[in-house]
Amino acid sequence: MPMQLILTEDVQNLGHAGDVVHVKPGYGRNYLIPRGLAVPATVKNLKRIEHDKRVIDARMQRLLKDAHGVKDRLEQLSVNIARAVGAGDKLYGSVTGRDIAEAVQALGVTVDHRKIHLEEPIRALGMFTVDVKLAREVVAKLKVWVVAKQEGSA
Repeated sequence: MPMQLILTEDVQNLGHAGDVVHVKPGYGRNYLIPRGLAVPATVKNLKRIEHDKRVIDARMQRLLKDAHGVKDRLEQLSVNIARAVGAGDKLYGSVTGRDIAEAVQALGVTVDHRKIHLEEPIRALGMFTVDVKLAREVVAKLKVWVVAKQEGSA
């Protein structure tokens, strides 16, 4: 029998903050509630949902404003990542979202590596445009240059 919950944050493929959703009991008990993503839809909580929606909406507006500020900063940046290359300019290894997040943080902007969307890891030299999903409708385009590491540099 499905469990009824009120989402406190946006959950991908489920709903937005403030929505009342029906989920399997295990998913609700073991994932959504412990992580603070949802609360049980009790009579008391259902009565408070209107107030919660206003609070959540205000928080989402603040997060959206912050995300737009970070988007503007990211789109002005250009990140250089040096990697060792072999014959034919083929990379040893690849460049992942975690590598890009570390390079961006070195420039003074903190981005969670899980928000950096790569179809697959970068395995070639050159310039790549990477999507960084900062909020529901805010996606920054970050320029990433993958360059050959100079001999003798650490």
